[in-house]
Amino acid sequence: MRRRVFVGGVAAAWGVAVSAAREPGALVLGQSAALSGPAAALGQQFKQGAELFFERWNAAGGHNGRSITLRSLDDGLDPQRCVANTRRLLDEGVLALFGYVGSATSRAALPLATAAQRVFFAPFTGSEALRIPFNPLAFHLRASYVDETRAIVRHLTSVGIKRIGVFCQNDADGKAGLLGVARALKLQYQAPAGLGFAEPNAGDVAAPVQAVLAGRPDAIVQISTYRGSAAFIRAARRAGFSGTFYNTSFANAQALARELGAAAQGVVVSQVMPFPFAPKTRLAGEYLAAGRAALGERFEPGYVGIEGYVAAKTFAEGLRRATAIGTPALVAGLQTLRELDLGDFRIDLAPGRHAGSRFIDLTMLTAEGKVRY
Repeated sequence: MRRRVFVGGVAAAWGVAVSAAREPGALVLGQSAALSGPAAALGQQFKQGAELFFERWNAAGGHNGRSITLRSLDDGLDPQRCVANTRRLLDEGVLALFGYVGSATSRAALPLATAAQRVFFAPFTGSEALRIPFNPLAFHLRASYVDETRAIVRHLTSVGIKRIGVFCQNDADGKAGLLGVARALKLQYQAPAGLGFAEPNAGDVAAPVQAVLAGRPDAIVQISTYRGSAAFIRAARRAGFSGTFYNTSFANAQALARELGAAAQGVVVSQVMPFPFAPKTRLAGEYLAAGRAALGERFEPGYVGIEGYVAAKTFAEGLRRATAIGTPALVAGLQTLRELDLGDFRIDLAPGRHAGSRFIDLTMLTAEGKVRY
């Protein structure tokens, strides 16, 4: 299946402050992400993808001889842990905050980044709450959840499916996706045909399954972690639902496929990055080559990994264009990245516009755990 959619305080001077345990002269980026728990695959794969690029960039001389180090702390997708991690990273003097995972954690961290006048770069979330109102220190490289769910609804209605149910986790990520579904359906003079919520990481989905299926949907859009989505799919199938499931990129296609096994057959996942499993783009070829060179047979490419690679490559280019090491110059450098070609995939940043991409692709999972392009 293939369907590609293009949806349409004063900063203080920054001095290098790196802990004694860090490489002298390194430019340190701080990341708080889920490296354990039900969303661990997201944080681990994003981190790995970013480090694949940074290792190559550092080996080629880095930024005027200075390398980039990614300082990653585990928050398990818990906002309170994320706040503690962020304060620690800011106290250590990181140049910028990079690659945070999740809407609730990112929303908890962004005010701290703003108060400290640090760039908040490439969070792994499509929440509108991080984009509106505009924050001059926040830069986004992925389409929003509203973009993703709107594209899913447009696809479904284009093939005649109008009864669309929604299952989402009861948090900022889920509600952001629900907003996109509701907006798109309203344009079709429709509303969700069944709506169910589950608390994040909840194992019992009996109530939301019953609520969604009561609306007799022909397809169900899911905005949840891969474990929540997998639990819902299994329970809905047992309850007799025979329609198609559509997931946003937050579910992580590979993790969802592994969790479901043969039951993954036919499940659709929207993507906000180019296909990472074969060199169909120059960017994917570069990412695959970097991963195989660094990890050999242990390398497992994926959409989250290539998003980390994109984030690192874009940040490095913005840093290269900066006239100094510090927040004002970094913001100015990033804002020059107009139609930046990363290799058949473009990022477009400018003053007043810090959402770099609205690329969306729909993919389908197979019973063998593959992602079909």
